[in-house]
Amino acid sequence: MNRLPALLLLLLALPTAPGCALFGGDDEEDIDPADNAERIYALGQKAVEGGNYVAAIGAFENLTAVYPFSEEARQAQLELMYVYLQNDQPDSVVAAADRFMLENPTHPRVDYALYMKGLARFPRDPGPLERLFRVDMNKRPTGSMQDAFNTFQQLLQQHPDSVYAEDARQRMIYLRNRLAAHEVTVAQFYLDRSAHVAAINRARHVVETFQETPAVIPALEIMATAYDNLGLDELAADTRRILEANRSR
Repeated sequence: MNRLPALLLLLLALPTAPGCALFGGDDEEDIDPADNAERIYALGQKAVEGGNYVAAIGAFENLTAVYPFSEEARQAQLELMYVYLQNDQPDSVVAAADRFMLENPTHPRVDYALYMKGLARFPRDPGPLERLFRVDMNKRPTGSMQDAFNTFQQLLQQHPDSVYAEDARQRMIYLRNRLAAHEVTVAQFYLDRSAHVAAINRARHVVETFQETPAVIPALEIMATAYDNLGLDELAADTRRILEANRSR
């Protein structure tokens, strides 16, 4: 039987004031708050190492609530970001990261908090059902992707020498491509429904905002087709010249 939940309940019931006893009877042991914080933190770490993220969350949340001003509590806040992410709780990751940065704006691990916040909003890989039914991920809402992009951008601007900077940069490239592909999907949606002006505007946004992404080629193709359908032959020809120039790069 796993004894960890029972141990955790025991820790939650511990007295918090200095001088209170851990054990009754003649062999009383006074509890030092700092020592108790260390023990709770160690329990949380052990749970993480064993992959028991629910127990780890319980330990670290208890530690930050009971001993909020301890160094262990600050470290527990950082650990919580990781275990929340592993336990598929992205909103809790974001809340923990924001809280840590608000309370510790000059802490040397602020870059880690930003990185974890970005990861929490980073799009997950398609699941089995999405692969089975061939769900087009470019049709999904882009709010979280934009949040992730902005967070990674903040990380690079504020902490360019961070150990997480290069990974954040690569993720931004991926996100930029995904955001551009989504705009092309919307532009194609408008074109298919003969909303030519809306298609042109959406495709032009890709060309102007997402340069150097693969989505520029289909965006220009949509613009040229929409201009043809509107009878704007000169604009269509100009767009195709730009399209050919991009294809030859």
